[in-house]
Amino acid sequence: MSEARQSDEGLAAMMAELGVKARRAGRQLAIAPTDAKNTALQEAANELRADAANIIAANQQDMKLAEAQNVGAARLDRIMLDEARLESIAQALEAIIKLDDPVGQSIAHWQVESGLDITRVRVPLGVIGVIYESRPNVTADAAALCLKSGNAVILRGSSEIQNSARLIHGCFARALKTAGLDENCVQIVDTPDRAAVGMMLAGLDGNIDIIVPRGGKGLVGRVQDEARVPVFAHLDGVCHIYVHAAADLDMACAVLLNAKMRRTGICGAAETLLVDAACADTHLAPLITALLEAGCAVRGDDAAQQADSRVSAATEDDWYEEYLDAVIAVKTVTGLDEAIAHITQYGSGHTEAIITANDDAAADFLNRVDSAIVMHNASTQFADGGEFGMGAEIGIATGRFHARGPVGLEQLTSFKYAVRGSGQTRPK
Repeated sequence: MSEARQSDEGLAAMMAELGVKARRAGRQLAIAPTDAKNTALQEAANELRADAANIIAANQQDMKLAEAQNVGAARLDRIMLDEARLESIAQALEAIIKLDDPVGQSIAHWQVESGLDITRVRVPLGVIGVIYESRPNVTADAAALCLKSGNAVILRGSSEIQNSARLIHGCFARALKTAGLDENCVQIVDTPDRAAVGMMLAGLDGNIDIIVPRGGKGLVGRVQDEARVPVFAHLDGVCHIYVHAAADLDMACAVLLNAKMRRTGICGAAETLLVDAACADTHLAPLITALLEAGCAVRGDDAAQQADSRVSAATEDDWYEEYLDAVIAVKTVTGLDEAIAHITQYGSGHTEAIITANDDAAADFLNRVDSAIVMHNASTQFADGGEFGMGAEIGIATGRFHARGPVGLEQLTSFKYAVRGSGQTRPK
């Protein structure tokens, strides 16, 4: 037998074992008491703090490898961990502890004419596979959310964060053991072999129930094309800021700069600015100047180019582009209807915001724009489960089935019907 064949068989056996262990651990976790899950989360937060120096050292190894591959500043920012970011991760775990346990919650309750008493009850989804790139924090966020919602999880981070992810996973393994829970509730695929991803997408012999991808277009596109199990995902984050005719200029500048420049490499970063023609004379040039002075390249339509000679011409492709960098596209629109039409045509269904003092226009925008998240007078960078009070998120879903927007605890549950009777039989 060739070494390649042995290697393939070895990987397949390893992945199959992960699936079996996850299914077994998930059945136990589904009925675990809330106190045990919360204890595990607190212990994980404690472990992250205690092991911070080692995690940061491992992350520096990941950063050096990524720099050698010339991955770009935005991607390096997503990979990087420091003491402040690790503390934020630990605090996110503690925030999840404070949230209600969704498992076993009654969603609805009613009785029917036959006398049957029916309750719709939240239950875990089962085993969740999370495939992610560039973000070591996803290791902790996904593990914590799955743990609290009663789901076993199999984590597969990209090779560029392998050292960081391995140590973060170790914190959860020790925490689960301390809490008296099965360590296999949270497992990691500790190999850079891309064939492991294909095996997860195939479902590991029916042992994975949901796949969640976090990464670039290549990863998410592959997952959506190849997955044999349901997927929570978004392919692009083409987020818009629409400055309405009744927008306060100072507010518009502040929100726009934050939405674009706070962190350019996240999916909630604004990629297109739409400015109403009714306020273009007073608002367009100052907004563009603010962007340029903040170090953002601007690609715009004729009006934007006339407003500032430093603006380069936008092409049709720019309206579809998720730059994930300090670049933005700018267009002037004639009113709310054209703004919504532009978002409908070019948007990705992620996050859109309107800046206006007109409540009627805001209500119309929030009602008519069909994206997972729509905002009024707020930065699109608030498109985050932690900012929504969910503690953290496992991703942003832009589909229309089951979950949409930040995927937190409730979104990681399904439901079942508990039916109570007193000996009823159904008549012929």
